[in-house]
Amino acid sequence: QVQLVESGGGLVQAGGSLRLSCTASGRTFSWYYMGWFRQAPGKEREFVAAITLIGGTTYYADSVTGRFTISRDSPKNTLYLQMNSLKPEDTAVYFCAAASFGSPQRSNNYHSWGQGTQVTVSS
Repeated sequence: QVQLVESGGGLVQAGGSLRLSCTASGRTFSWYYMGWFRQAPGKEREFVAAITLIGGTTYYADSVTGRFTISRDSPKNTLYLQMNSLKPEDTAVYFCAAASFGSPQRSNNYHSWGQGTQVTVSS
């Protein structure tokens, strides 16, 4: 059984930084990439960033490019999202997820999801 557990969310002032972590367990050998999505109140879940587990190719939403960095520590089965220069519009619940095929930007391609961690950015 696959389990993804996020941590590292919290309250931060605009311009500040946070680092999210996602630890994976279970049958991960078939995964192709992992990603981060976020969902703000009243809005649809949106793609933030993704990384291939072999090769480390990264993908970012335009809204976070240059501010967020996705990375992974394969021996630890851990995914990270370093978030710098945070803005109030980054406030959302952040989810990590894993996929085995398809476009990294499409949430429908992800088969395993964490429970989410809240990020709140105050102005």
